[in-house]
Amino acid sequence: MGTLVSLVSALASGEAMAALQRARTTAILYGLAAVFVLCGVGFLIGAAYIWMAARYGPLATSLGFGIGFLVLAGLILVIYKLTTSMRSRRRARRRQADMTALGVTAALALLPALAKSKGGAIIAPALAVLAYAIYRENAKPRPRKPDQEDMH
Repeated sequence: MGTLVSLVSALASGEAMAALQRARTTAILYGLAAVFVLCGVGFLIGAAYIWMAARYGPLATSLGFGIGFLVLAGLILVIYKLTTSMRSRRRARRRQADMTALGVTAALALLPALAKSKGGAIIAPALAVLAYAIYRENAKPRPRKPDQEDMH
């Protein structure tokens, strides 16, 4: 039996090592591809700069590229801020729903134990009513303010 266990564990560790090697190779190849993509984009931007500098002059082209990149950076930051606030509100709603479900589940799991205890005849129905009240409070839809609408 011991030799079978050692054989299975050796096979499993060999598979794990092979999977780790494949993942490492894939990560290296994707990293190299990303470097080459960035180089290609850099050369394309350089070519666009040369073409526009021949057409509009080096100063106007430099100002245009600088302003363009600053505008792109600003747009990225604004979009990130907007989506971050939406995601945090969504996470808070999900967390609230999870906590409600956890509370209801815990209350329902305690019901049989409380019913078997001495005071269970009184505590169990009260606990069930409390769990149902928590569920109803969190299950009803909340009115939304017009300035807090999610953009789906």
